[in-house]
Amino acid sequence: MWSARQIPTNATGGTWGRVGGPSAGGLLELIRTGRARTRRDLLEITGLSRSSVAARVGQLVGAGYVNESGVEMAVRGRPSTVLVFNEGHGVVLAADLGATHARAAICDLAGRTLGEVARELSISNGPAVVLSWLESSWRDLLASHDITHHLIVGFGIGVPGPVDVATGRPIRPPIMPGWHNYPVTERLEQTFGVPGVLENDANLMALGEFHSGLSSCPSLLFVKVSTGIGAGMVVDGRLVRGIHGGSGDIGHVRLANPESGPLCACGARGCLAASASGGAIARRLREQGRPVHTSREAVQLAHDRDPAAVALVREAGIQLGGVLATAVSLLNPQVLVIGGDLVELQEHFMVSLKEVLYQRTQPLATRDLHVRTSSLGDRAGIVGAANLVVEEVFSAESVDRTLAGKPWSLSGT
Repeated sequence: MWSARQIPTNATGGTWGRVGGPSAGGLLELIRTGRARTRRDLLEITGLSRSSVAARVGQLVGAGYVNESGVEMAVRGRPSTVLVFNEGHGVVLAADLGATHARAAICDLAGRTLGEVARELSISNGPAVVLSWLESSWRDLLASHDITHHLIVGFGIGVPGPVDVATGRPIRPPIMPGWHNYPVTERLEQTFGVPGVLENDANLMALGEFHSGLSSCPSLLFVKVSTGIGAGMVVDGRLVRGIHGGSGDIGHVRLANPESGPLCACGARGCLAASASGGAIARRLREQGRPVHTSREAVQLAHDRDPAAVALVREAGIQLGGVLATAVSLLNPQVLVIGGDLVELQEHFMVSLKEVLYQRTQPLATRDLHVRTSSLGDRAGIVGAANLVVEEVFSAESVDRTLAGKPWSLSGT
C-alpha cells in the first residue's frame, strides 16, 4: 500500500539517495520546489558533471515530469533553458471530510482546484455512506471536466480523528462511529487504481496554510475550532505526526477540575473540546432552550448578538487561549493560525483568545509570534491534501522507482 512517510533529506531539502550524486528524482525535487531553474543551477547545487545532469534532465523531460520553457540570460556565457515542473502531468483527487460536512475536489499539480463540490454530510453516517458519496462525487467531477482516469496520480483525504498514516485507517476516532480500523485508502485505491493517503484533517489544514503564502515559515501551528478542536504542526516544511500519528490532539487536553466538567465524546470529562468547541457551544445553547444543532448555527446566533451565544463564544476563546499559551511556550512556533467556524467571530472569540494567550505566555515565546486566522477557510484541507499527494507521488524516491519501471512501495523495495 502506498502511504505518506518522512523522506530523509540533505541540507538543501532534496533527496539524494544514490552514490554518485542526486538521481533524476532528486533533480526533479530541486526543480519542483524552485531551488533550481536551469541546468546551470543543477550543476552548481549538486556538483554533478555536465553529462550526468544532461542525462538525468533528459529522463525527466522524456517522461513528462519537466518542461523546457524559454531561456534565462546569464551574466557570463550562453543563455540557459528554463526548466519547470510540468503541472499538467496529472491531477489529484482531494477530499476534506468533516464532522458535519464533506468536500471533494480535483486539483492540478500546483494545488489549484479544477472542480469542487461540497455538501452537509455527517461523518457519523459511517464509511459506507460517506465513502460512497466521495467515490460518486469524484467520478462526477472527472466526467464534468472531461478528465480521464489515467491522469489521476493519487488521492488525499482528511478526516476529523486520529489516523494510522502507514495503513490508511482511522484509529479509535471519538466522533466517527464505525470508522475504527476501516481500510479507507485500500478501498479507494481499488476503486480508482492510484495510491492514496489518509490524514487527520487539522494536519492537512496546517499543510494547506503552509503552502498558501507561508512556505518560508520554519514552524507553523494550526488549530481548528469547529464541531471539535484539533491541531496540526508543520516544521521545516514537514508535518509533525508523532510516533503513532497522535500529535495535535489538543481537543482532549484536560481543563481544571475535569471531574466536574462536561462529558466528552472520548468518554472522559473536562476535555477542552467538550467546553470550547463549536459543538460544545451548540450543546450548551440547546440546554438553554435555543434551537441550535451545529457549530455553524451557534456561530450565526452569536453573529446575531444573542447574549448567551456571545458569552459562550468569549468563554471558549478564553479557555482555548489558556491551552494555547502552554502549546506556544512548549513549541515556540513562528506562526499560529486559527481556523474553523469560530474564527468568524473576531470581536468575541479571537480577541478573548489573544488576550489570554499573551497574558499567560513569556515574552520570549511570543516576541516574534504571528497570530492570524486562516487565509483559506473551508478550503484549507483540500489545498493541504493536494499538496501532500504531490509531495509523495513526486518525491525523489517515488520518481526514481517510476523511471526504473518498478512499483512504488512504502519501504521503497
